[in-house]
Amino acid sequence: MIQNALTLLQDLIRLESFSGNEDKTANRIEAWFGTHNIPFQRQHNNVWATNKHFDPLRPTLLLNSHHDTVKPNQAYTRNPFSPDIENGKLYGLGSNDAGGSLVSLLSVFTHFYAHPNPKYNLVMAATGEEETAGENSLRGLLPLLPKIDVAIVGEPTQMELAIAEKGLVVFDLTLKGTASHAAHPNFDNPILKINSIFESLEKLHFEKISDLLGPVKVTLTQVNAGSQHNIIPAEVKLVLDVRVNDCYTNTEIETIIQNALPCEVKARSLRLESSYIAVNHPLVQAGIALGKKTYGSPTLSDQAALSCPSLKMGPGDSPRSHTADEFIYVNEIEEGITLYINLLTKLL
Repeated sequence: MIQNALTLLQDLIRLESFSGNEDKTANRIEAWFGTHNIPFQRQHNNVWATNKHFDPLRPTLLLNSHHDTVKPNQAYTRNPFSPDIENGKLYGLGSNDAGGSLVSLLSVFTHFYAHPNPKYNLVMAATGEEETAGENSLRGLLPLLPKIDVAIVGEPTQMELAIAEKGLVVFDLTLKGTASHAAHPNFDNPILKINSIFESLEKLHFEKISDLLGPVKVTLTQVNAGSQHNIIPAEVKLVLDVRVNDCYTNTEIETIIQNALPCEVKARSLRLESSYIAVNHPLVQAGIALGKKTYGSPTLSDQAALSCPSLKMGPGDSPRSHTADEFIYVNEIEEGITLYINLLTKLL
């Protein structure tokens, strides 16, 4: 099982699968199901299957991870599409985020596929466009799936239990001014107004702090203005990244930001809410019984698309994601498959 998982991951790494263009990796995942005689369905580049003895009267557990990747950054010193194993490390773009989780969950689903009388149905969904939260990600697939009661979302957590996840709102800010020639007086230069945004952000305070997710985090990530040295621009564009804890809704965050900043504020989307699963849920309790710890995750995943309780858990380490010369340890995949099987054995 482990060797088959490693072979699959190496094959996936060899195939370019930038978010929105994952057709080749979707084909390879189809081949996995075909090899194991498991009927599957495909929507865009999302490939999914249900367990052999699916019963609509039972609750359903979704196993989900993604096969799209970001583009490799310029700091790579290795070929990002060469899945080399050296000193126990499997290198390659998407190896850690989230290839290790994906092949582990596919292996575990295959292991339990013909379980004769499970307490939960299983749905395995290998999805695309996670990195861009696209229309054809898990969010677009959910209407086609059976009703999901609980989910495991495979992302690199060192197989610890991420029982909460911050939401995300990205705001586009616009400071208006008056365009003119740089040689003439202009008392409405929007660039000179940027300091008012800095001062307002320094004063911005969110009182509610989550036990699991900590405070809301607000980060100014982009500033853009002007195109020529001799023209004062008419506006300055800024981008604000806000990571939302479980004490606020995204709509509440939008209202607070709009009232706090002296500029035009527009949220790109309010749908990426924070996620949470109760610590006393049987799935979490099964993980705790295996000696795993619970924590709150600052990073966003396809959990944001789910309205049911969901647990983020997978092999690999989140800080390695999107880094140059990305890798996952081979033994992390071995441990991941074993822990997933032990977890589901307690649940099923």
